[in-house]
Amino acid sequence: MALFADREDAGRALAAALVPGPDAVVYGIPRGGVVLAAEVARAHGLPLDCVAVRKLGAPMNPEVALGAIADEVLVISPEAERTPGLTNDQFQLTKDMEQAELARRSRLYRALRHNPAGREAIVVDDGVATGVTAIAACLALQQKGAARVVLAVPVAPEGWTPGETADEYLCLSRRDDFLAVGQFYEAFGQTSDGEVLKMLDLT
Repeated sequence: MALFADREDAGRALAAALVPGPDAVVYGIPRGGVVLAAEVARAHGLPLDCVAVRKLGAPMNPEVALGAIADEVLVISPEAERTPGLTNDQFQLTKDMEQAELARRSRLYRALRHNPAGREAIVVDDGVATGVTAIAACLALQQKGAARVVLAVPVAPEGWTPGETADEYLCLSRRDDFLAVGQFYEAFGQTSDGEVLKMLDLT
């Protein structure tokens, strides 16, 4: 059952539920998460930025998350140990490929151009599936010296939490019928690089 018309709708719902501090910066997870983050930043008059993260998909099934990488952060999923036949060389090849895309996106989006050191960092995504990308994003901001990290998402599986990687976790709907993030949106198309750049005011 859809909960939100589209990402903008979900972003407005998140904005209404958040009470950010005056020094907060909103960091969207590209690409779709930036759409929601833009709504949050606009509603509260806060700076909008992004934190580049890449999921490490299994070689034979990219939908299976072996982990995620962000700036100087590697998170390994329990799925990595349960993936039959996965070798260290395969994992390293996947990591190297995604590292190149991470670097491209970081440059293109000018990720983390607002220094999070000593500030509240609000991490926004369009939903949590495995949670590895959200955790990687939060860890990256912690390592950059954020005074407080808030993870805000519209939907996630029941029982999932970011643990100690976030000081606060806001989820509008925690579902026990969770299959994929897209099932909770009426419209859930791909967000383009161009759309992200426009939202970040980099065009």
